[in-house]
Amino acid sequence: MRFFITSNLFLLILCVSITVTGCAAPDRDKLKTEIDDQVYNIIDAKWEDSFGSKANYKVSDVTGGPDDIKTSRTLSRKDTTLTLPRTVSIATANNREYQLEKELLYQKALDLRLARHEFEPWFFGTGEAGYLKDGADEAVEGQGSLGVQKMFATGAQIGLNVSLAWIDVLTGNADGGLSRIFSATIAQPLMRGSDKSIVLENLTQAQRDMLYQIRSFNRYRKAFVVTIITQYYEVLLAYDEAQNAQANYKTLVDVYEWAKKLADVGRLPLFELDQARQDMLTASDDYIAAQKIYEQTLDELKITLGLPTETPLALDVEELEILRAAEMPMPGFSEDESIDAALGRRLDFANATDAIDDSQRKILLALDNMRSDLKLVATTENKGGASDPVTLGKAKDTAFVGLQLDLNLDTVAEENEFRSAMLVLNQQRREYERLMDTIVLEIRRAYRDMAEAAERYKVQSQGLLLAKQRFENTMSLLEYGRANTRDVLDARRDLLRAQNATSEALVSYTVAMLGFYRDAEVLQVRPDGMWQL
Repeated sequence: MRFFITSNLFLLILCVSITVTGCAAPDRDKLKTEIDDQVYNIIDAKWEDSFGSKANYKVSDVTGGPDDIKTSRTLSRKDTTLTLPRTVSIATANNREYQLEKELLYQKALDLRLARHEFEPWFFGTGEAGYLKDGADEAVEGQGSLGVQKMFATGAQIGLNVSLAWIDVLTGNADGGLSRIFSATIAQPLMRGSDKSIVLENLTQAQRDMLYQIRSFNRYRKAFVVTIITQYYEVLLAYDEAQNAQANYKTLVDVYEWAKKLADVGRLPLFELDQARQDMLTASDDYIAAQKIYEQTLDELKITLGLPTETPLALDVEELEILRAAEMPMPGFSEDESIDAALGRRLDFANATDAIDDSQRKILLALDNMRSDLKLVATTENKGGASDPVTLGKAKDTAFVGLQLDLNLDTVAEENEFRSAMLVLNQQRREYERLMDTIVLEIRRAYRDMAEAAERYKVQSQGLLLAKQRFENTMSLLEYGRANTRDVLDARRDLLRAQNATSEALVSYTVAMLGFYRDAEVLQVRPDGMWQL
């Protein structure tokens, strides 16, 4: 066998080597940075100032902005008491659901990035090389192509391609050499797919989906901060009830000891002493149960904050005192004004409104798909180099200009898509109406909840004062033998109920107020995660 390497074969090997080198995996960090930059340029361009502060929206493995919250899942031993603002900050940085929402926002931007790429130049390149044996003929050959395609908003598609083929005959009578082909194709739709809005529909929908996701993310952030604050106050309420239960138990211990002294000197019947002891044991059990509930709610808050449950943690009990010292004003606008504001500003309602337009466009797209497909096509091929039976054959230049027609006679699938699109439009309209009714219901309910909680707190506060006075009076009467143990025990039980009911009404008002501002879409989220009007 005759074997030698010509200059052409050397060039082929060199090209293959370069190709293999070019197929190496790209630099991971550099590629990630490039994609991240493109994604957040897309998000920033679609983000409107009215949506909220542009902070705390980047995924965890991307460097955040200067206003982003930076914290970790660990707390120092000296810093285990969390204020409300710091709790919200930690939750914003660590909460797993919040992280998922940021990732959904990122992924939607990736979808838009891909949709835009459909109207950018597409480059492609292929190649192969190998040994060929055909009877007595032996040769080494290689071929490759490099090209680009691009789609335009008119529906036109342009493609350019350069193909090279080379063969070096080792044995036999065939001729070797290098051949090339340059080809260009232009196709312009004239009927189906010729309207600009139809051609750009996928890109349009991707852009609107990006806008919807930004709205949804900002709507989520508002609901999120209300959820965290609500959970914080629920833990404080559980702590307050546990403290009340502990104080109640200690008081009943004192009552029992006092009753025992009176019973020892014959000034109190034994059955009343038994009543005091029974209530004392019940209070002990209630305190254990209340303490358990507090610890459980605290652990649940740790999970929400993204902290390990074994993290030593305590909340700032002064937050309840701040609530008690604050007034309970109603909003400075009426219920009807709140409803109008919500319908005009709610981000989820804006999405529902725009979704109707999306459904209407899908109907037009389905109708366009039922049209005949007529395209103006122009192609050219320019061939050069040696003629070779194994590779390109006889070199000839060709050109073609003409029309391609598909009458699209079978449109059953397209008809189904059209009818389905109409049904989706009806569904979107119903969803729009449902959400409108839901928003009105939420505003009316939140407004009533605020009014009820404010009034109930006033009533419970007055009841708490009376319960304290009643207990103190019955204790004094017991000392002088003018009241029995049952009166004292009943007064103490009512005092405990009044304490818990007052704290519960206070927290209920705060939660209802936050819920009202959230539902009316007047609550805004600051870069530190807290809320403002």
